[in-house]
Amino acid sequence: MSEPLPAVRERPPAGSSGAAVARLYHRLLAAIFLIAWASLAVQVDVLIGSRGLLPAASFLAEAGAQGLGLMQLPTIFWLGAPDWALHAGIWVGAAFSAAALFGIRPRLCTGLATALYLSHATVCRTFLSFQWDNLLLECGTLAVFLPTDRPARWIHVLFRLLLFKLYWESGVAKWQSYLGDWQDGSAMTFYYETAPLPAWPAWYAHHLPHWWHQFESWAVLVIELVLPFFIFGPRVLTLVCFWVFGAFQLVNLVTSNYGFFVYLALALHVFLLTDRDIERLAARLPWRWRAPRARDHPPRSVPRWERAVRIAGVVLVTTLAAGVSALGAIAAFVAAPPAWQRAVAPLQDVYEPWRLINTYHLFGHITPERIEPEFQVETPDGWRAVDLRHKPGDVRRAPDVVAPHQPRVDFQLWFYGLSFQRGMPVYVSALLERLCDDPAAVQPLFVSPLPAKPSAVRIAFWRYRFSPPEEREAWWTREQVALTQPLSCP
Repeated sequence: MSEPLPAVRERPPAGSSGAAVARLYHRLLAAIFLIAWASLAVQVDVLIGSRGLLPAASFLAEAGAQGLGLMQLPTIFWLGAPDWALHAGIWVGAAFSAAALFGIRPRLCTGLATALYLSHATVCRTFLSFQWDNLLLECGTLAVFLPTDRPARWIHVLFRLLLFKLYWESGVAKWQSYLGDWQDGSAMTFYYETAPLPAWPAWYAHHLPHWWHQFESWAVLVIELVLPFFIFGPRVLTLVCFWVFGAFQLVNLVTSNYGFFVYLALALHVFLLTDRDIERLAARLPWRWRAPRARDHPPRSVPRWERAVRIAGVVLVTTLAAGVSALGAIAAFVAAPPAWQRAVAPLQDVYEPWRLINTYHLFGHITPERIEPEFQVETPDGWRAVDLRHKPGDVRRAPDVVAPHQPRVDFQLWFYGLSFQRGMPVYVSALLERLCDDPAAVQPLFVSPLPAKPSAVRIAFWRYRFSPPEEREAWWTREQVALTQPLSCP
């Protein structure tokens, strides 16, 4: 009989990113998943319900008729997408997230929550197509491989790679902006005014001196193009990244509503810290919180076969993450030869629908003007505007603070306003139809009660600007730029 292979003693390196960082991150990610589920729960009916703007059931029926299946549209709702199932999926996903938050099998529960979120994102289509939805899916996928009771250096490195991608790829997109607005320093001159859903402090930030906006624009390029390389540097440089990236995201948090994006980015920053940093932070908190320490999990003997399996898994996951990330970056930022594009297209068709490894290019260019669609209904008293809850409407109404909730229709309509001359998206046509024949289905989107039976509906397009400081009785000024033909209601 052969002797058993000797075991290897496994202990975390001193001062490293280990159990404390992993446990904290799992809890932060679980909390963000809970926020994402809660935000989706209050609007899923109007988005993809049977009376919604893009019904999930009819979409999957049409996709099935075209021969599409799970590989092209990865979702559990191929089994059926009635309204109760859409809600049940949200509640189950929230339950998994809550379990992970309380430390109950966090890796398994996070993986299941990620799979369910992908299912909902697939059937929500354009409404859950934002880069932070992709980022949440990628974070959830990596978290499946992140142990909380032992060192896993390479998984922590992959999280740093994800943080690097988030910032550096966004910086490359800004540098390549066809407007040249980041390089000439003009981007931040418009940013606060034209962000999709600005918060009220953006009005004050917009009126800062022009020289400050130029400085901000160039500083963002430095933060996103240079600083990410410090992520892989010695401790003093990673701490610089932690504080500078944190301050950068806090500006986003205060001035705009980007759903859970800022919170997710801040959560990723914990991988720039060590276990000792987490323990020191816990000791300074006003409430009692026991940070996980290395001594909570003493070194244990690991059989060599288990260690070999782990190494093989790490090599596979690292190769996939780095390889697919590189392919995505080349496709997004490099003018690759057509032959190369044709060669990699089949591979992209395989991995892109799953949205588990992504490319990020946030705010590649800043639009210099804000065009807002305003929905109007015709009643016996004439045409009346019906304002959405979180869009600029009445110029005297202050921009609200709604994050970490993301009102998906309000946000998506910002893109429509920028390109309304190119045609009307399906969800906008559906919204007009609902205003005519089923206003109750879309009432949650609007501030005031909708008329039960309007005679016609239309869209007016307005150019909005922040009011000048001397006109503080209103937050906005506006001028009409276009008007659609009325749609008669049956």
